Amino acid sequence: MVRRTIATDRAPRAIGPYVQAVQVGEWIFVSGQIALDPETGDLVPGGIEEQTERVLQNLRAILEAAGSSLEKVVKTTVYLADLNDFAKMNEVYARYFPGEKPARATVEVSRLPRDARIEMDAIATL
Repeated sequence: MVRRTIATDRAPRAIGPYVQAVQVGEWIFVSGQIALDPETGDLVPGGIEEQTERVLQNLRAILEAAGSSLEKVVKTTVYLADLNDFAKMNEVYARYFPGEKPARATVEVSRLPRDARIEMDAIATL
């Protein structure tokens, strides 16, 4: 299968040795996104709601650059710095996935890059 790297200016550049996403066949694997503003490279101000919103906007931009969309996401993994943020994260998440929901795992982690409150990755189809 052909492997294609996905990149867009509408989402933050990778802050390490990885790419925004990789397409292999009909599958798109989106790297974990934290709440970085693509224009400034800075973590967005605010709490878990604002950070979840930015993370999902970043995921959407990368998927659209690949020719996909949030509607075609089949699996996400959510990493939270504090599981007490779960309910507020879930409210924002539900707005971005109003129809069929993807499979999902949510885990609490000890720390995230740039001390973000949330990181999320996704797997989607074309």
